[in-house]
Amino acid sequence: MIKILKRFLPFLLQYKLQFFIAILGMIAAAIGTSASAYIVKPVLDDIFINKNEQMLNILPWIVIFLYFLKGAGRFIQVYFTEYIGQDVIRKIRDQMLDSILAMHIGYFIKQPSGELISRLTNDINRIKNVVANMIPDFLRETITIIALVGVVVYQSPKLALYFLFIMPLAMWPLSKLAKRMKKISHQSQEKIADLTTHLTEIFNNIELIKAEAREEEELYRFKKHNLDFFKLSLKQVKTNELVSPLMEVLGALIVALVIYTGGHEVIDGHMTTGEFFSFMTALFMLYTPIKHVSKLYNSIQDALAASERIFSVIDLQPQIRSGYRPFPSHPKILCFEHVTLTYDDKEVLKDVHFCCKKDHITAIVGDSGSGKSSLVNLLVRFYDPVSGRVVVDGIDIKEFDILSLRKNIALVTQRVYLFQATIAENVGGGSFDEARVIEALKQANAWEFVQNLPEGIHTKLDENGMNLSGGQRQRLAIARALYKNPSIMIFDEATSALDPVSEQQIFQTIQKISKNRIVILISHNVRSLTFCDTIVVMKDGKSVCDGSPESLQTCSEYQRLLVKSEGDR
Repeated sequence: MIKILKRFLPFLLQYKLQFFIAILGMIAAAIGTSASAYIVKPVLDDIFINKNEQMLNILPWIVIFLYFLKGAGRFIQVYFTEYIGQDVIRKIRDQMLDSILAMHIGYFIKQPSGELISRLTNDINRIKNVVANMIPDFLRETITIIALVGVVVYQSPKLALYFLFIMPLAMWPLSKLAKRMKKISHQSQEKIADLTTHLTEIFNNIELIKAEAREEEELYRFKKHNLDFFKLSLKQVKTNELVSPLMEVLGALIVALVIYTGGHEVIDGHMTTGEFFSFMTALFMLYTPIKHVSKLYNSIQDALAASERIFSVIDLQPQIRSGYRPFPSHPKILCFEHVTLTYDDKEVLKDVHFCCKKDHITAIVGDSGSGKSSLVNLLVRFYDPVSGRVVVDGIDIKEFDILSLRKNIALVTQRVYLFQATIAENVGGGSFDEARVIEALKQANAWEFVQNLPEGIHTKLDENGMNLSGGQRQRLAIARALYKNPSIMIFDEATSALDPVSEQQIFQTIQKISKNRIVILISHNVRSLTFCDTIVVMKDGKSVCDGSPESLQTCSEYQRLLVKSEGDR
């Protein structure tokens, strides 16, 4: 617990003034609470027994002041601790996403998206309660307990011994319950992450689920996850609520002993009635903060489990390190120099060597799984090679600033990524140039359908662009790449969703934009790539041959792919 709380310290130290004010509020609330117990003595002894009229005129005002002090102190404490908690959580959430975004692409492949979303939402909300509510409440109640214990000891040190002796006996079962609570909380958080992951899968694949009539199967899987979460939630409730009856029994035992012993003290004349009832009032008032603290301790275990999961994300170290050089604005040549790449110990690229030149279109062809897209992953530094280099103008791309590198590369893939925003925002980003957006749409042969939409480029897309056809979505992705105006353009099966006529139109556009750029075109459709300057043929992770379409007539793998492409027509 101490180790995790130390992790919050750098965040919390930024709010020294707010903490100081909040602690003043806690002290004020504790003084108001303990003093209200103490004044029971003068109320009984001075007013009701001694008939002191002067005290009768004074004490009501004191009561009003004490409860005002208690209420004002609590308000100040709650307001400032909530401010601290909300702001700390904002910063932790920002830091979490910053750590996640810095990770290499392999991390996202292995880590379910639902798990990450759960950590950024459910786990964050749990630790918000720690910072904003639980820790401040724990401190306030502890200060209140200390103040009330002071009243108890002051009124009767002898009776206070019974209380101080029995209370520590409660710590052992409470600590056992806390350990159990932390374990269950870990399991509960993992299960809610499973639920989120499964829901994400359902919504992302809803077309497939409906097309294959798998609704009942998916519902059954979800119900199983949901039932497991329900069982864990019940365990949490049972463990947490065991605290109350335990505290009730201990409280009853203490009160019974105090009444019996205190009664004898009053009868024997060692205590006044006012002192006894002041003692009893403080004792009864102690019950609430002690019970609250014991329940808070259990709840903090739940939040600490979430904190461990959160800080495990914040502590992630990216495998891909950025360089410092700015990327050249007009690179002349890009080379893969004897590159080898592995995914989870599986070799996907083996000693690949070829170059792509400026003002040239380089096509990369091969069967699925031959390593074509892996070359792209290396170029944008989703992965780094285990041996060999990727160089631009003779400089290893590891030396370039990674943001500068990626800003100068436009990637259009077979899978289209569109946001729930307008067409203009999808093409040009948040602050777009309308004329450039229209020009990019025209170059991508998308302007014809866009201008016929109800609001043209200002038409808002549904999630994932589902109000467009597959071909229309692909054209928008190409328009986005053209709007970026990069020095390197990569088309990874970008025309796969288009009809032959549209595909040829896009190829014509690619030829037009290849001037002053390095253009890489990945395609399985070998027959349509005769316009390319260079074709690299991949097989089983190796570049088996490369050259112009004419020079590859003697390459058996190229001829096989060409025949296969003709057969697919």
